[in-house]
Amino acid sequence: MKLSYTPTPLETWISHFYKQLGIKTPEELDEHRIARSLGIHLFYKEIPSMAYEFGRFKSITIDKRLPSLVQREHFYHELCHILRHSGRQLMMPAAFRELQEWDARNFTRYAALPLHMLKNYDYKQPEILDILSEQFKVTPELCSDRLLRIKSKLSCNPIRFIS
Repeated sequence: MKLSYTPTPLETWISHFYKQLGIKTPEELDEHRIARSLGIHLFYKEIPSMAYEFGRFKSITIDKRLPSLVQREHFYHELCHILRHSGRQLMMPAAFRELQEWDARNFTRYAALPLHMLKNYDYKQPEILDILSEQFKVTPELCSDRLLRIKSKLSCNPIRFIS
């Protein structure tokens, strides 16, 4: 018997998005590959991370002073802004800016550890967070947050069995 997990629409969309790009394993998750396939210019500079769009020009700049695992998380955050948001945050009301930032943090969890890649792990292993962190190249904290959210969703929903 298995527990049934119903993905959110965003989780489903991200898995579908990656599959369309031919990304099926953690090893294939690569910022340069993703950016190139979307026509996004990717830069690493000693400035705060940001996304920029002007007409058809799109770019993501990642703060290269950050640890590499955090840089990757910043990439997913900024990617969300390009894929899902519009407008200049400096010009918008605080509540709308906060909503976009919440969405980008949520997107980062799913994009960094996509559901279709999480199915073949043994989550009872004591070192699972280190394993996921190493394979997905993100912080153990992000991995922990992702797994806790999955677990809470499983315990909040009535358990359904798949035969």
